[in-house]
Amino acid sequence: MHRPLILASASPRRREILARLGFIFAVVPAEVEEHEPAATEDPRAMVTHNAALKADWVAARHRDAVVLGADTTVFLDGDVFHKPTDLADARAMLRRLSGRTHSVFTAVVVRSPQFFEAIGIESRVTFRLLDESLIDRYFAGCHPLDKAGAYGIQDGGELIIERYTGSLTNIIGLPADETQQLLARAGLTPAL
Repeated sequence: MHRPLILASASPRRREILARLGFIFAVVPAEVEEHEPAATEDPRAMVTHNAALKADWVAARHRDAVVLGADTTVFLDGDVFHKPTDLADARAMLRRLSGRTHSVFTAVVVRSPQFFEAIGIESRVTFRLLDESLIDRYFAGCHPLDKAGAYGIQDGGELIIERYTGSLTNIIGLPADETQQLLARAGLTPAL
């Protein structure tokens, strides 16, 4: 018997990626306070901690399920770029990312009564040189406040992004191939 799969995230992008992989799942957003990194902390450790926090919170309430938690962050020059607090913060983030290459880290944790594994994936994104009018154009078609680093590569990214290396779905918020392999190790296969 297959255990039910639960996505411990409210992210519509993670839902879309998991659904495209063919999995049937429920969504139960974890009600947790995400960990803020110390100045010396590796962002990989931070996203792994946050992904596990989400998975653990949901798993404690759904003991028969396989729970998938994920967390994504943007990292440049020793700084973690969370979701912006307002549009001014979002604009400041894009100015800092302008013309630079940064890392996007996603951690995925899968937990069930018999299984626990965490993976971390890094992709690299290079921004075009941005001026204020280009940032205005980008914000006109994108909602930056719910995205780490104030951008979504899938939402008008061609305006601001020159190139990327690594997994595109990782940059969006859930590395598809690695997640499918992780779920397979947990004993789940796509329904479709």
